[in-house]
Amino acid sequence: MSTDPSDPAGVAADPLPTEATLLRIFIGDGDRHEHHPLYEAIVLKAREMHLAGATVLKSPMGYGRTSRLHTAKILQLSTDLPMVIEIVDEPEKIQAFLPVLEGMMDGGLVTTEKVQVIHYRQHEQRKG
Repeated sequence: MSTDPSDPAGVAADPLPTEATLLRIFIGDGDRHEHHPLYEAIVLKAREMHLAGATVLKSPMGYGRTSRLHTAKILQLSTDLPMVIEIVDEPEKIQAFLPVLEGMMDGGLVTTEKVQVIHYRQHEQRKG
């Protein structure tokens, strides 16, 4: 456990290997899991399982399997904008997370790919 006060979970991230796996999850911002936004539930579960980190990206436009266009344009209001969640970690940790993820999702797209980690470190505190 980390005693770093800037680490709210009290968990220090392990160094990532040079070769890692990128898990990319495509969902809509209206998707839910147990009365919570799905993107939030996924990130919190990934954190609980001590995955290295997660980033949520919200897109102004996209389409999926049905080819229905989802857009943030005011004249074409959409209540289900595309979102992407990216998680990078060791292949074994990503593989262990996939069954959990499967139980959380009703639809969407999940992909993995091998990635090379160039660096993974905290920002140093700047002296001012």
